[in-house]
Amino acid sequence: MVSVSADDVRDAINVTDAEVPDAKVLKMIKRAEVTLELEISKEIEYANCTDAEKEFITVLAAIYAICYLTGGATVGLNFSVGDQNVNVLDKVPPLDVLQTELQRILTGIKGVYLGQA
Repeated sequence: MVSVSADDVRDAINVTDAEVPDAKVLKMIKRAEVTLELEISKEIEYANCTDAEKEFITVLAAIYAICYLTGGATVGLNFSVGDQNVNVLDKVPPLDVLQTELQRILTGIKGVYLGQA
């Protein structure tokens, strides 16, 4: 069994703890855990889960983090400091890639749990 950490989520989208603090990420992880529980009708614990469950929770929490960084919009978070332009989301993978990965993982997890029924 494995555990989902705030660093796992931030690593998935290449951001730092300064951009998305631990407290925010842990709330996103918990929300993703509950979402997975509702999807598969099984209790999950993000601190003690399977690899597939970890991956689902990590990717969904990463999507939540992107929404946090963008204010829920599809545009990036841009700002200027002097003559330096910064886009926090420059290294973030495209949202559709994460959504496709999330759906693929969920389909696999549901298949495993349906096979056990």
